[in-house]
Parts: sequence; structure tokens; C-alpha cells
Amino acid sequence: MSRFAIQRHYAAMQPLVKLGQEIRERGHLDSKLVELILMRCSQINGCAYCLDMHSKDARAAGETEQRLYLLSAWRETALYSESEQAALAFAEELTELPSHESVSDALYERVRQHFEEAGVVDLILLVGTINAWNRLNIAARTEGGHYKPASH
Repeated sequence: MSRFAIQRHYAAMQPLVKLGQEIRERGHLDSKLVELILMRCSQINGCAYCLDMHSKDARAAGETEQRLYLLSAWRETALYSESEQAALAFAEELTELPSHESVSDALYERVRQHFEEAGVVDLILLVGTINAWNRLNIAARTEGGHYKPASH
């Protein structure tokens, strides 16, 4: 059971909504990659609502079931490109932040091999945004399973 309805406070969340839209509109990150990142961070944080949303949005964007099923074990399969692997590793470290030494120079350089600086900034903003949404939905105890694609 949810603690409060996110929708009642949607006006307060407009900066997050707008930032997410702007990241997508700038086009530095492929739409399928965006959904993979949003899903992977939501897996780490355990946000059922966001996992429901982004798995459906990923499928609507043309993502395959197989890649969605294996996302939590992306290191153990060849289904993800080198740029996707770099972005996923970067997103995981930014989400987990095990220490102030996270996001090593080596990982940053690996990401920079695949993304221009503006793309790296958008990747960081994307991870920050989904982590905020995860925390909002987890704190509100928003129930997953009822999201319809293209309804946000």
C-alpha cells in the first residue's frame, strides 16, 4: 500500500520530469540505452514502479526481451555493445557510490571513448534523475505493475 500518491505532488516534481525530457531531446544518448540505464539503476535500488515503467518503455522503444532479462548480469553476456557496457558500469558506480574514490579515471576514460563530453554529462544527469525517482517511489511505496507506456 502506498504512503502517498506521487501524482498529487506532480507539480513539485516537474524539474525532474523536465530534466528527463531534455536529456532525451538532446539526443546524446540512444533511446534504448537510456531505458537500459534507467532499468539498471532501478534494479540496484529495488524500485518496482520504475522497473515496471522502464521495462515497458524499453520494449516500446524496440528493446528485446532477452536483453532485458539479462540486464542485471550484463557483464556475463555479449548482448551489449562496448558503449553500453561502459555506460552501464558508469551508471552502476554512480548509483552505488561505494566510496569517494568511485568512478575511477580508468572508468571515466572508458566512457569517454564512447561518448562526447555532453553525452557523459547527460549520462550523469540521467543516473541522478532516476536515482531521485527511485527514492521518491520507494519512500512513497508506489506500487509497480500498473504502468502504461507513453503515459508519463
